[in-house]
Amino acid sequence: MSALLDSLASGFCGSHERRAVLDAVLHDGLPGPRNEAWKYTSLRQLERRTFSPAPLQPAEVDPALLEGIATPRLVFVNGRPLAALSDLSGLDAGVQLQSLSMALAADDDTARFLSRRFERSDEVFARLNAALADEGVIVRVAENVHAATPLQLVFISVATAPELSWHHRHFIELRQGASLGLVEHHLHQGDAAHLDNTLVHVHLAQGATLSHARVQNDSPRVTSMLRTDAVLAGDAHYRRVDLELGAALSRHELNVRLEGDNARVTANGVLLGNGRRHIDTRLGIEHIARDTSSEMVWRGVAANRSRVVFHGGIHIRPGADGADANLSNKNLLLSADAEIDTQPTLVIDAEEVKAAHGATVGQLDDNALFYLRSRGLPQLQAQQLLSAAFCHEPLKVLDASLTSRLATTLDAALVQAGVA
Repeated sequence: MSALLDSLASGFCGSHERRAVLDAVLHDGLPGPRNEAWKYTSLRQLERRTFSPAPLQPAEVDPALLEGIATPRLVFVNGRPLAALSDLSGLDAGVQLQSLSMALAADDDTARFLSRRFERSDEVFARLNAALADEGVIVRVAENVHAATPLQLVFISVATAPELSWHHRHFIELRQGASLGLVEHHLHQGDAAHLDNTLVHVHLAQGATLSHARVQNDSPRVTSMLRTDAVLAGDAHYRRVDLELGAALSRHELNVRLEGDNARVTANGVLLGNGRRHIDTRLGIEHIARDTSSEMVWRGVAANRSRVVFHGGIHIRPGADGADANLSNKNLLLSADAEIDTQPTLVIDAEEVKAAHGATVGQLDDNALFYLRSRGLPQLQAQQLLSAAFCHEPLKVLDASLTSRLATTLDAALVQAGVA
């Protein structure tokens, strides 16, 4: 058994059923490089590390860290909710918000999504989450409710000794005709080196619309494992932007099932690699019903000795006639020591569909750099302008005010990383 799994198992305190799930993970162990899903992301260093369960009492946080983050907001620190900095007074009527721990303590049936199980050995962190998750957020929006104010979810990692782990399980459900804006902020205080293992379920009913932005700007030593499973009914629309700006090792698996006619997903993102960071993003989009559409624009930047991994998988299943699928993954390689691995895949088992996918890896245009420098811009500023312009395109699927805030955050991260 690896030191990692041994330390995570030491914090178990669940039911016999969940213990059986944990025992199965311990038996199978961590996937190796011969496993196709983990071919480009090695777990050798992680498996030698140990983590302690996050204590129930959250650490103290400087309130200035939340400056500029609006309300309503729910704040978690080292995996635990912090009421002192949370403020839900402006929550729209018809939006129900509850922590997973409260639902479990009340033996609430709303936590029944915890019963989902994962069988494949390469789903190791989802299986660990199924066994160990004891905290998270449950968000429900009632039928035909259009929430005017976006909900802010803030997750802060604070440096402590020993290094901690937490396993969040979130559930987001929008009922028929509902709409919601959701913004996730992943921040840090100090040089934290914790393990964040999160699993998110998104259920959108007929005609529902979810606009979802996630800014992962955690400590450069954090390990972040995230899986999002979304299911869309007819005429539902899931709009999403992910900014991967922090963490030493971050991996996000985004799986979307378009189960209803005319369901749509727009999932864009930016992957910023610098230092020795490792970023792994895997998309799994399934077109199941008729006239569904998926639009995905991803940009990657790798500098220093970082590694950016991208897998964009689209499967148009039998009967999904009229599907329209588009995937673009363009990448900037800014160092001879950096690495980018991109793997777009497209499987079509239906007729009368439109589908396109492509990936490129290149460098900043020398002519464009020369043009800007000939106009008096220093080398660094010219590179900053070109890098920022390259990375801004995926942000444009959300409303103008949120796009502007995301662009400001991204530009600051590019400068801080020395990429721009």
